Amino acid sequence: MHNFTRDALPGVTGTAFCSPSLPDRATLPDRARRAINTAFFAAIAVAALLAAPAQAESSGIVRHPIPDSDFPILQAVEILADATLVYLSGTVPQVIDDTAPEGAAARYGDTAAQTASVLAAIEGKLAELDLGIGDIVKMQAYLVRPEGSDAMDFDGFMNGYTQYFATADQPNMPVRSVFEVAGLANRAWLVEIEVVAVRP
Repeated sequence: MHNFTRDALPGVTGTAFCSPSLPDRATLPDRARRAINTAFFAAIAVAALLAAPAQAESSGIVRHPIPDSDFPILQAVEILADATLVYLSGTVPQVIDDTAPEGAAARYGDTAAQTASVLAAIEGKLAELDLGIGDIVKMQAYLVRPEGSDAMDFDGFMNGYTQYFATADQPNMPVRSVFEVAGLANRAWLVEIEVVAVRP
C-alpha cells in the first residue's frame, strides 16, 4: 500500500494536492465521491511512475558494491529494461611466446598471464562494438588447475583481473563468478572468460 504524500511523489507539484479544483465532496453522493477519489489518486500514481524511470534513465546502470568490502566485484547490478545488452562468447588466451612448441603451457603463460591476455582480447572485441571494458556488467571465468597444482590459481587470476577492473583509470566492476573446470578446448589453456556488457 503506497502512501502518496507531497514529498514522496517526484514530478508532482504541490498544486496537484489542492482541493478547490475538485467539486465540493460534501455535496456529492458516496459513489461519485469514490469515483473522484479513485481518479484523483490514480492520476497521482501514474505521475509518480512516469517520473521515476526518467530519473533512473539518466544513469542507466546502478552498481551495488559488496558492503564493507574492498573485494573488486559487485554484489549486484541493476540495468534498465530497455538497455542494450551485448553478450560475448567465451574468450581464450592469446599466444604470448610463439617460440614455445604447440601445446606447451609456456606458449600461453601462467594463469595471471593468460587472464591478462584474455581480458586484452575482450577489450579489443568490445572496442570493435564501440564499447569499453568498463561497460562489462557480468563475468563468468573458467579456470583450469595448472599442472602440478592442487587447485586452480585464483591468485593468479586476480592478478590479471585487477589490471583491468577497479583501477584508478577504470573503476567499474562487474558481478562475477569463477569456476574451476577439468579442462578447456586446448590443454594449454588455463582460462576462458565470458562477459555481458551494456551499451550506455
